Amino acid sequence: MRFAFLLALLLLPHLALAAASAPYSSARDEVRLISATNEAQNGKVMLALDFTLKPGWHIYWRNPGDAGFPPSVSAVAPTTLGPLTFPAPEFFSQGGIGAYVLSGDVVLPFTAHHVGGDSVTVQARWLVCSNLCVPEQASFTLNLNGGISAEAKRFTNVPAIVPSPYAAHLAPDGTLGLIGVTATQVKSARFFPYSATVLANNAPQPLSFSSNGVQLHLKLARTAPPTLSGVLEITDPSGQMQALSLTTTPAPLAAHAPWWLLALAGGLILNLMPCVFPVLAMKAVAFARMGGAARGHVRREALGYTAGVLVSMAALGGVLLGLRAAGVAAFWGFQFQSPIFVALAGWVILAAGLSLMGLFHLSMPGFIGRLPAQHSFFTGLLAVVVATPCTAPFMGAAIAAALALPPLPAMGLFLALGLGLALPVLLLAAAPQLASSLPRPGRWMAVVQKILAIPMFATFLWLAWVLFRQAGAPALALLMLGGMALGVALPRRPVFALLVLVLLPFFHAVPARPALTLPGAEPYSAARLASLRASDRPVFIDLTAAWCITCQVNERTALTTAPVQTLFKARNVAILVGDWTDRNPAITALLSAYHRAGVPLYLYYPPGGAARILPQILTPGIVEHALSG
Repeated sequence: MRFAFLLALLLLPHLALAAASAPYSSARDEVRLISATNEAQNGKVMLALDFTLKPGWHIYWRNPGDAGFPPSVSAVAPTTLGPLTFPAPEFFSQGGIGAYVLSGDVVLPFTAHHVGGDSVTVQARWLVCSNLCVPEQASFTLNLNGGISAEAKRFTNVPAIVPSPYAAHLAPDGTLGLIGVTATQVKSARFFPYSATVLANNAPQPLSFSSNGVQLHLKLARTAPPTLSGVLEITDPSGQMQALSLTTTPAPLAAHAPWWLLALAGGLILNLMPCVFPVLAMKAVAFARMGGAARGHVRREALGYTAGVLVSMAALGGVLLGLRAAGVAAFWGFQFQSPIFVALAGWVILAAGLSLMGLFHLSMPGFIGRLPAQHSFFTGLLAVVVATPCTAPFMGAAIAAALALPPLPAMGLFLALGLGLALPVLLLAAAPQLASSLPRPGRWMAVVQKILAIPMFATFLWLAWVLFRQAGAPALALLMLGGMALGVALPRRPVFALLVLVLLPFFHAVPARPALTLPGAEPYSAARLASLRASDRPVFIDLTAAWCITCQVNERTALTTAPVQTLFKARNVAILVGDWTDRNPAITALLSAYHRAGVPLYLYYPPGGAARILPQILTPGIVEHALSG
């Protein structure tokens, strides 16, 4: 038998021995250089780094993400090496760092050119990590003695990344749409970009479905280009994963929502939100003044209000976009996270209420004060200030799109939002004859004004409560001191009222104290969410703020009602509350991950499933349907 085997070797002189180098071994991994053939063909040979990683250890993909570096190879001239070919990566998150890694048995093929002689030498370096990272390097020499390599099968077993058969579009808000994929084909998906600077790597990538495909919602970096290239990993309901290489194209206009229409509709609906109710009092007074007025006067008043809204909205949008461009995470309502702004807004609201009570005549400074529609202009400015603690349907998507667009179209969206807010009054400019149906001004207006001052004073008290939550009793005392000064100065010497501004530098935020207004709730943290998800417990997240009126209304009319609380307990739902009254990076990151421009945000995580996003306006039925779906 031995003689026959030796004879076969003599008769088959080109039968290959194993085309592999001596291994590099450590407590973390074993690495070899292998070859697909046992000889160079036309001075070229296909090689690979063959990793066997110990459990719990990984190396990095071609784009490592937030940390690490990928393996690399080099050789001595004249031999040159082509780039390493990487299989599909895995997502690895630890301590807020999102990385793209490879584990287990990993083969990284590459081509060596200008290989001469019977061997090739390659230097390699890589980073292997677990709870700690260890840089490693080795020099591998591989003998090329002819024949077929016994390692050839290692090359054919490399998991394939195939070109995507589906069209992929990228919208400005980071929505990656894959056209032609149905919900039955996809259980989960994740996109891995080739470039390290285009995504927030650790952010979730929520999956949603539409009639023409699936959407993966990415959090784009501020410097992201309009197109992305990378690998999309799709896992079907059976657990089979397919890796698709793709390059997106910009989403055509018909492929995503008409953002300006959403902004216009959101601004219009904002008139019905509780934040704007105090300004409705001032609008009502303005309408009463128009009764029996000439059409020209009605038109000026309506246009003055619209101008005030648009100027204020443009200023707010400009500041927000400027902060975002500077790398500051600013969202809708961000200014109410500043105790200084809350105090200033409280004093302005108080002054408006005192004016409605007839204690003094509110006038505007400078050129605005000489305009016939000065009060309407001021009311328009004030409408935007008090509207920002609220969000309305359609607003979130439009503002998120604005924050992802270049400055000029983004400002267009903010102006469309302001136009929607001003639209009911603007109709009087287009049809001033509508004002003829209003009652004529008279002494009754003085009584009505005093009644309508009540919502303004209520708003001042609400802002005082917000300030107390943010900065404690000292700030509340300063606010009341300034309020008393206004009450004394405005009826006598209005210019002296400006002296209250010297108090503003003394308003300082204190460490955040999360308000757990929902029974049995815990403060939100990414670690706590991950722990609950790992235990397969359903989780409901309420991102809220003391200054968010929509949030407060939702909590009282939906989340704290008996049917919803009973359902939470029956299904053992863990409740996490993220209080965004003050700046909180963890809550900001979660809002960004779900492409929301501010609070409220409601998420429900069923056991083992993706997050379900609830509407911004809640009812008990909506919550029950989300938890039962």
